[in-house]
Amino acid sequence: MTPYDYIEAQQDAFLEQLKEWLRIPSISTLSEHKADVRHAAEWLRAHFMLMGMARAEVFETPGHPIVYAEWLGAPGAPTVLIYGHYDVQPVDDPARQWRSDPFEPVVRDGKLYARGATDDKGQTFTQMKAVQSLLATGEMPVNVKFMVEGEEECGSTNAYAFVEQHADLLAADVVVVSDSHILAPDRPSIVTGLRGMTYMEIEVFGPSHALHSGAYGGIVHNPAQALAEILAALHDGDGRVAVPGFYDDVAELSAGQRTALAKVPFTLERLEHETGLTAPWGEAGYELHERLGIRPTLEVNGLISGWTGEGSKTVLPDTALAKVSCRLVPYQDPLKIYRLVADRVAALTPPTVRSEVRLLHTGNWVVVDLDSPYIRAAARAYEFGFGAAPVYVREGGSIPIIGTFQKTLGTPAVLLGFGLPDDNLHAPNERFHLGNFHRGMKTAVHFYQQLGGRA
Repeated sequence: MTPYDYIEAQQDAFLEQLKEWLRIPSISTLSEHKADVRHAAEWLRAHFMLMGMARAEVFETPGHPIVYAEWLGAPGAPTVLIYGHYDVQPVDDPARQWRSDPFEPVVRDGKLYARGATDDKGQTFTQMKAVQSLLATGEMPVNVKFMVEGEEECGSTNAYAFVEQHADLLAADVVVVSDSHILAPDRPSIVTGLRGMTYMEIEVFGPSHALHSGAYGGIVHNPAQALAEILAALHDGDGRVAVPGFYDDVAELSAGQRTALAKVPFTLERLEHETGLTAPWGEAGYELHERLGIRPTLEVNGLISGWTGEGSKTVLPDTALAKVSCRLVPYQDPLKIYRLVADRVAALTPPTVRSEVRLLHTGNWVVVDLDSPYIRAAARAYEFGFGAAPVYVREGGSIPIIGTFQKTLGTPAVLLGFGLPDDNLHAPNERFHLGNFHRGMKTAVHFYQQLGGRA
């Protein structure tokens, strides 16, 4: 039996196993789910051993644990480090928009619906089952290590230190990450760049306590209003970030590079299909696909102030808070961007209130070498698994740990993603196309066969 035969024979069992993992609400950013996050890690460790891995261990960190597994039974063959994460986003976005329980996976129209279905349990599981299929048929051509963390959705704070402290343990020839998407089932793509991240809180403080808006409205500067005024001033009328120095280190692409990038345009039709919006917004002078991949941004991710419960309460709040993220491109420095934004907020803060900008976490941007033999192998694997040669794209999202792998381990990375743009990651009704789950396993198997000289 070949690994591909094994995938065919086991696909129903694989799906049920994935559902079992998805039922665990491993929401890393909410402290009340700490036990669930650990449960997901322990489940993963046990499953690695059931797969036939030689070693599987839960490593403690100051936060959520990291799961490591290895099979090193191919002396002289390349070693692959597969990275993923088992933590998931919260579901209150709002939860009422989910058509089914986010932690009771269901299949509808060939798609598996659950929180974490594509980000990242489903894609990590695709890699795990590809490895299992090779092990079970005695055809594993490479050495394999897994590092699966539990804090990617809240900043990977402890993963960076883990990589630095366990560089020898994690040493490999290539890092493989399945935490991205392709363009379509018939149009695979390889991500060649990811944006970095600076994530902050901006808080505005007003009176010493909440006030009656009738008794004090008109003579006290409302912190919610002051915050809105500050946030509005962080962009100009052309959609550019209005923070002095923000663009100083941005690497401008040449005309030729922009032409190459335009081979994968982001159309208005796609925008409407994925978002329900018909009118785009953003930085003037750049096409939609450029705004997503090669330009930095500043976005408000959340606003908190005053009374937000049912009904009315005429209150003048004492504070207002915004969660703000900046997506960064080569060669922006995340800490420098934080300082620039903090200085700008301070300059915009009127004397009637007080403001504070707090840095929550950062991540570096990533650029992949297109001439890497691993990228060429990935291209052939996609063509084998999906029936079409991939195109090369710059991704708007961030996977900060990849930069740490490259810097600390000196290891090139391949982003072998199997999600789709409309998978609703971080949103209600997250899903994973089962066709991509199936094709993804075959793609990963073919990739490892190439690395081991058996394709």
